[in-house]
Amino acid sequence: MPRNLNAWIDILVIHLATLLLLAVLFCYNTYIAAAALMVWFTTLFFGYERCRYRTEEFDHYCHTVISNVNDASNYAIDNLPQIVILVDRSGRLQWFNKELEKHITEIPEYGISVNKGDNAFWPELDLEPIWGKTGETVFIHENIYFKMKYRPIATKEDSCGLMALYIIDDSPYQLLKRIHTNSRSVLMYIQIDNYNDVLKGLNDAEKNSLVFEANKFIDEWIVHLDGYMRHISNDMYIAVIERRSLDVAIEEKFSILDKIHNLFNTTSKLPITLSMGISVADRQNYIEWGQQAQSMLDLALSRGGDQAAIMMNNQTSFFGGKTKAMEKQNRVKARVMASNIKALMQTSDEIFVMGHHNEDFDALGASMGIARMAKSLDKPVHIILSDMNEGISKIIEMLSTREEYSGLFISNDQLLNITAKNPILFVVDTFIPHLTAAPEMLNRIEQIVVIDHHRRSENSIKNPKITYLETATSSTCELVTELLMYFSEDLKLSRIEAIALYSGILVDTKNFAVQVGVRTFEAAAYLRRWGADLVAVRQLFRTDFDTEVAEAKAIASATMFPNGLIITKCPDTMPNIQVVAAQVADSMLRIENVRVSMVIFQLTSNTVGVSARSNCEINVQVIMENFGGGGHQNVAGTQLKDSSIDDIYNQVLEYTQNFIEEYDNNESNIAEGH
Repeated sequence: MPRNLNAWIDILVIHLATLLLLAVLFCYNTYIAAAALMVWFTTLFFGYERCRYRTEEFDHYCHTVISNVNDASNYAIDNLPQIVILVDRSGRLQWFNKELEKHITEIPEYGISVNKGDNAFWPELDLEPIWGKTGETVFIHENIYFKMKYRPIATKEDSCGLMALYIIDDSPYQLLKRIHTNSRSVLMYIQIDNYNDVLKGLNDAEKNSLVFEANKFIDEWIVHLDGYMRHISNDMYIAVIERRSLDVAIEEKFSILDKIHNLFNTTSKLPITLSMGISVADRQNYIEWGQQAQSMLDLALSRGGDQAAIMMNNQTSFFGGKTKAMEKQNRVKARVMASNIKALMQTSDEIFVMGHHNEDFDALGASMGIARMAKSLDKPVHIILSDMNEGISKIIEMLSTREEYSGLFISNDQLLNITAKNPILFVVDTFIPHLTAAPEMLNRIEQIVVIDHHRRSENSIKNPKITYLETATSSTCELVTELLMYFSEDLKLSRIEAIALYSGILVDTKNFAVQVGVRTFEAAAYLRRWGADLVAVRQLFRTDFDTEVAEAKAIASATMFPNGLIITKCPDTMPNIQVVAAQVADSMLRIENVRVSMVIFQLTSNTVGVSARSNCEINVQVIMENFGGGGHQNVAGTQLKDSSIDDIYNQVLEYTQNFIEEYDNNESNIAEGH
């Protein structure tokens, strides 16, 4: 009846109106009115019965349909060609459909764990990261790819008491995806780093023999990778391979680098090294693909060569880099850079210079050299200092007493009121944005010049106007000193500026013992002519009693391992802790049989630093890059925030141990001819 309530109301309204008409009819003819009244009662009863009958029929229909739908839905879910299971928080099976039985060896029981214990049938399925969430993922079990969609289900006790998992066998799609990925094209630029230097002094027969052997090795390697290669110039090759072949090369650690390196020129005593720029075809067009491969080659060369730089999945990876960068004997590039920098300075109305955070003598000396260039052109110049610079406090105090350097040094607080219309920012001794003294300046000033001697990494300052990066150079101060030589004939250095530059070279070369070449001594001689006093330099490097005690404690608590690694911690926070850590790392490297020295220290309350040194055998730059740092093959470091010194110690120790073990295994394989 409720379903036909509206129809019954309509019938009543009509009959009520008819009853009123019958009342009027009774006034004129009683007999006809009585007959009409009988008919009225008959139609009223008929309407009532019809409404009741239709209501009963509709209720019966609804009951039948609902019963059939429930049976049909239960049957459909149970026989759905997709696995459907319900699990609780502990990963125990609460319900499943019949499709599950087709994908496991034994019929599961309710209450067993899906992924834990001896009876678990999908141990690879990790429920913790997805619990209470909606999404999809893929897991692998016995070489079968399962695609799983998951949804939370509320229960009476918990808003997320169960999880519904909808799982299908996704192996065909994943196989097709793998085939597509493996067949993607890979473009390779291959360059012999030191072609002209290696062939220097050889006769034609020796040149042809050496080049023939190099070409033979490279060609055999490309054939081994099922690729195609063309020799486009004396020292340049271009090759195309598939992604699956690139995976083979990665698995072999780019063995071609070591094979070429073993081709030794006995006349010039120089090894041949290769650099590679590699790009995997993604969604970019051919122009962008080629430019990306070229930029990877440039990156490999800027890191010192003898390595492969790969752009893959929007990430850069490096392989090789064992060889020390070779110093170039001529200064053509320095002369060109000096001319370009001078022209750029002449167009500016204010010049800013900054190094890395917590400046050292190399960063300060290079900054003062750039400031002298600006002053020689009568340009206003400022050196931006970070809030931590205890290591250079002595020379800063010396400069603060001299009127000619008044206003030269400024802090971050004084950078708010820059009114220059065309300023230039020089960044020295670093290329990593977040390590600079004032990172926000990189966004405020468009024209940026980067001068550095560290091996470049993926994380670098974007789109600088000029980049002068020489990884074979001992220090940034050496680079700036050479620029000063060619900047202007009228340029004159003050004695304290020469001391600052000389100190930077002295610190980074460990008293002319590391990364030193002919040009290093020529730069030092140039600075000596301008008054760099060794006595004054030694005064800058004198340490107090507390520093000596801290160094002794750190060395005494060091742990040495059979593979040549020695590692220690400097847990005490000191004003010059970074200098202390560097000196400790240098001192430990002088111990017999030490190949790598690591010092972990507490830089600030929330920052832990790592200072790494090597005896030229192990590339500590690659190790530090894994922790977001960088440097040289023999000298590197990093700074990590929001981690304890013990955690960083354990992480660095584990990674370095694995790195040395892998290096030793590769060297033994090469020695055996594998």
